[in-house]
Amino acid sequence: MSKIASFDIDGVINMEKYPGVYPGPNDVLITGRSIEEKEETLAMLKDKGINNDVFFNQVKFADKTRESSGQHKGRTIQMLRDEGLDIVIHFEDDKIQADEIKKIAKIPVVILEHELVEKENVRRPYSK
Repeated sequence: MSKIASFDIDGVINMEKYPGVYPGPNDVLITGRSIEEKEETLAMLKDKGINNDVFFNQVKFADKTRESSGQHKGRTIQMLRDEGLDIVIHFEDDKIQADEIKKIAKIPVVILEHELVEKENVRRPYSK
């Protein structure tokens, strides 16, 4: 089994006006975006040529926080590992979320430090 990375979307793959860091074909995307944002998120990823599996936060958009998004990512990584995926690293841009991921999943987190995208709960409607 090959080693797999997990990627956050906003601030890693999607950096609005800038190119992002893209996953390999077997990597997974674990986003803090609410399941309510699925349609626009998948459209944006498709336009970038990214067709990896995406795991959305099940919390309603209005109720999510940076902490709860990090907890969702940590639990999802752990769940996928329990199912047999060899996730060995996560790429993230939010230190608060990274701390939650490390606490829960005990995984190295590469933090892409920048101020290019908003880290708070912001809806990102998508259009070409």
